[in-house]
Amino acid sequence: MSFNFVNYFRGNGAMQECGCPSSRVAMKALKQLDQFSVLNSQHMFEVLAAMNYRSVILLNECSAMVTSNIHGCPLKILINILQSCRDLRYHNMDLFKGIADYVATTFDIWKLKQVLFLLILFENLGFRPVGLMDLFMKKAADEPGFLNVKSLVSILNVYSSLNHLDTCQAHEFLDVMTNALTGSLHHISSENLLNAVCSFCLMNRFPLAPVNQLLQKDIINELLTSGDVERNVHKLHILATCLKLDDAPYHKDIHLALPKPPLTPLQPNAKAGEALSSLLGEGYFSKSVQLPHNYYIDFEIRMDTNRSQVLPFSDADVVTSATDIQRVAVLCVPKSTYCLGSTHPRGFLAMKMRHLKVMGFHVILVNNWEVEKLEMKDAATFLKTKIYSTEALSTADVNLQSTC
Repeated sequence: MSFNFVNYFRGNGAMQECGCPSSRVAMKALKQLDQFSVLNSQHMFEVLAAMNYRSVILLNECSAMVTSNIHGCPLKILINILQSCRDLRYHNMDLFKGIADYVATTFDIWKLKQVLFLLILFENLGFRPVGLMDLFMKKAADEPGFLNVKSLVSILNVYSSLNHLDTCQAHEFLDVMTNALTGSLHHISSENLLNAVCSFCLMNRFPLAPVNQLLQKDIINELLTSGDVERNVHKLHILATCLKLDDAPYHKDIHLALPKPPLTPLQPNAKAGEALSSLLGEGYFSKSVQLPHNYYIDFEIRMDTNRSQVLPFSDADVVTSATDIQRVAVLCVPKSTYCLGSTHPRGFLAMKMRHLKVMGFHVILVNNWEVEKLEMKDAATFLKTKIYSTEALSTADVNLQSTC
C-alpha cells in the first residue's frame, strides 16, 4: 500500500462533504491492512480521528504495528497517536505501555517539556505510566530550573490526578514543586494558583505560603466572580474540605463563604443494593447517604469494631459510644475512578477514601462492572467477603445474617 492511500483518507476526512460514509472508508482500509506500512499505521490514528470514526478493529491492528515498531518513532507522531486515542475514546494498554516504555528507555534523548506533553496526554487517557513518571519525577527534582508556572500547574495536575505518590522520591519531588510554586507567587494568576493548590490538596499536601495567598479575600472574590466560576467553586470546596479534614492544623479555623455546590442525586448500584438486601436483610444498611462536606456514599453499614457482625440501624442508633461501632462505607465505583487497566485509585477517589477514613468509616470499594456480571447469589457472596473481616469469615459461628 502506498502512502497516497492514507492521503486519500485524509482528503475525505470531511465525510459529509464528500458523501462517503466513514464506515465505507474504514472497510476499504481494513481490506488493505496486509499492505499497510509502519507509517500508514502511525497516520491512520489521525485519519480516523479526523473522521470521528472509531473502528476498533482497525485501531487494534494499527496499534500492534506501531507498538512492534516503536523505536525511532518521532515525538510528533507519538503525540498525534495519543491525541487521536483521546478524541476517539480508544484505550489500548499495550499501545500506551509500548509508548511509555520506549520513552522511558530513551529518556535521556528527550527534553523534559516533551515528556511532560506526553504525560499530560496519558493523564487525559487515565493511563499511569509508572516507570516514566518515576523518571520524570527524579529529573524534574534535579532540574528545577525547567519549572515555570505553566509546566508546574500541568505537572501537579498529572501527578495528583493519577495519584502517583507512592514512591520513595515523592517527598523530595513535592518539596521541589512547593518551592517552585512559592517562588512564582508574585506573578501567578489566581486561577493557576487555585489549580496548583487544589492539586496539592489532592495529594494531602498544604504548602503554607501558596495556601495563605489563595485564602486572601481579594483572591477568593476574584475566583468567585470571574473565569469559570462553577469550576472555581468546585475546587474551592475541595480546598475547604481538605483544610478541615486533613493534617493541616494551621488552617483548621478557616471558614470560606462559598456558594453551595449543586446536589447530585446518587443512584446506587441496583444490583449491589439487591445483593445487600439478600445478604443482610432490610434495616441493616442505608443507601444514598449524604455526609458532611458534600460527600455521598452508596451504602452505609454499621458493624461491631471487629467487623464480625452487622448491627441493625435501630440498635446502632442507641449505642452511646461511637467506639462501639464501626461505620462502613460501601462505594460502588466505575472503571473511570481507577487508573486505566488497574485498581489504583485516581486522585479524587483516593481523596474521598482518605476523608471517609478521617470521618471514621471503613471504606469498601465495589467495582460496578464486577457486580453486574455476577448472578445474584454470587454477588451476595462477593459482597460478604468485602464486608466481613478476614477473621470473621474464617470463624465458623459468625452470624452472617444471610439468606443466601
